[in-house]
Amino acid sequence: MLYIPKYFKIADEAEAFDIMKEHSFATLFSQHEGMPFATHLPLILDTENTYLYGHFARPNPQWKDIKNQTVLAIFHGPHCYISPSWYETNKAVPTWNYVTIHVYGEIEFLENEYQLITSLNDMVLNYEADDSSYRLQDVDADFLASMNKAIQGFKIKITKIEGKAKLSQNHSLERQQLVIDHLDQILNSNEQQISSLMKANSKK
Repeated sequence: MLYIPKYFKIADEAEAFDIMKEHSFATLFSQHEGMPFATHLPLILDTENTYLYGHFARPNPQWKDIKNQTVLAIFHGPHCYISPSWYETNKAVPTWNYVTIHVYGEIEFLENEYQLITSLNDMVLNYEADDSSYRLQDVDADFLASMNKAIQGFKIKITKIEGKAKLSQNHSLERQQLVIDHLDQILNSNEQQISSLMKANSKK
């Protein structure tokens, strides 16, 4: 379970789906031989928002006993350090602003070649640039078949979604603006994304 104070909760499911799509390189947790086990991998949300699709490398032992478990996939959105020096008072401590989505579900293996190829093709189309010349169907068939034998495709039936956006909502609007003003001066991607999200949140 994810600890979510009420002012940080992402209640809009569509917003959670957008974050999952934009930050689709996730961390998948399960139990393997009685111990927590995690794999970092891309997970693609299907068009009906009911399944996540991905694949394991076959040498990865996580998949071998993952069936009949509730698994947890964590999608890590932007995040950054918030300095108390940005506030109007010295009665403050450092914190971290961030966005994350936790998805729970059960694994189903892709049992036939067509399902696997469809899943892989969707993943390639998702990540390749619109003007890219790479197409999975253009890959040598024998080479592709040998590569497919090295992976275990799966889908996760989504049973629960938790979303958290910690964007200084527990501070005054004046203090939030001070944070935004400082983040705008930092050119790193995470700080810029958190600033944009804070600006959007202040208009809700």
